[in-house]
Amino acid sequence: MHNWAENVEYTTTDLRTPTSVDELRDVVASSRRVKAIGSRHSFNRVADTDGVLVSTEALGLPIELDQAAGTVRVGAGTTHAVLARELQARGRALPNLASLPHISVAGAVQTGTHGSGVRNPALSASVAAVEIVRADGSLDVVRRGDDAFGASVVGLGALGIVTALVLDTVPTFDVVQTVHHDLPWEAALENFDALMAHAYSVSLFTRWTGDVVGQVWAKARVGDAPLATPLDLVALGARPASEAVHMLPDTAADAVTPQLGVPGPWLDRLPHFRAEFTPSAGEEIQSEYLVPAEHAPAAVEALRAIGESLADVIFVSEIRSVAADDAWLSPSGGRDSIAFHFTWRRDTETVLAVLPSVEEALAPFDARPHWGKVAGLDHGVLRRRYPRLDDFAAHAAAVDPEGRFRNAHLDHTVFGGAARA
Repeated sequence: MHNWAENVEYTTTDLRTPTSVDELRDVVASSRRVKAIGSRHSFNRVADTDGVLVSTEALGLPIELDQAAGTVRVGAGTTHAVLARELQARGRALPNLASLPHISVAGAVQTGTHGSGVRNPALSASVAAVEIVRADGSLDVVRRGDDAFGASVVGLGALGIVTALVLDTVPTFDVVQTVHHDLPWEAALENFDALMAHAYSVSLFTRWTGDVVGQVWAKARVGDAPLATPLDLVALGARPASEAVHMLPDTAADAVTPQLGVPGPWLDRLPHFRAEFTPSAGEEIQSEYLVPAEHAPAAVEALRAIGESLADVIFVSEIRSVAADDAWLSPSGGRDSIAFHFTWRRDTETVLAVLPSVEEALAPFDARPHWGKVAGLDHGVLRRRYPRLDDFAAHAAAVDPEGRFRNAHLDHTVFGGAARA
């Protein structure tokens, strides 16, 4: 079995797909080692195990909207695309979405996945409650305000198997998406804060070479007052796109969400890719690092300085803003952040060879890696960059004393010790 990108072959071939929470509880209680997999869009071994892999997509939990509370209960294996359609039909929405709507709700939350926007925190910030099967097979519910809630939302699968989440929702809203080409880097850096705040969600796409940002994607909520003084990208030297474009050069735009300023529902604009577009086997590997927002221009310059060395292995890089949250292991925990995302060619050996230069360039800015993507940072570095890593490890040991949900990857990054027998 492989992940979506086929750069990871799982250690085990024992995949279970329980059809009820009780069946899942039995699987967990009877397994020496067990991990959950979602849509398999993690690019590292965070979900790997030498025991039993569990898929939660067949648990059969319905989507339950509580209109009075403004929350929705959703099964862990449900994708954002499915949840978004159901919410839209009932006049509700999620505040933000990741670029790809095909990922599972729980998998995205557990790894700290995010969308974009200076006022939009990671997807985990919308979680009001986590339903989770513990190592002894018991079913626990951790709610916002509980002592361990900050550990549980971005839990890396180390605390148990998530069966369902309760999420905050908002009234549905419309979005317009526009794209500009070739914004000069000089103008982008001089106006960086305003650039990232000039729409509800903003993405910059670059290959780190040359004097211009390749594309600026801006997603604005219809009817909202501007977050800041509107920025005229044309006056800064960019040119508006005259047709829909993909973020990759010479790639058809069929898969991307509608652009050109045409209004449409949030679920059809906030992601970069259409829900009806089903990704094929991924010919890519991804990495991502988040730095405090105040260091973003300097971090950009550090990456531009090594841009030529990345040219042969990178497809494209995306820069996004993420508001601070309070999850213990969130890459944007406790600080407004700028995320630097790298989409690499699927050449593992070459990617691993260039990652040290990227991580060295970003080291002065306290860069934190995305937990579901490829990085080379070990426990010693991560312990310095995540102030509550030790607290998380202690909580994991308390709820999983035999290490049932641990694996070699988590031991290397989170726990700092050898895998348990």
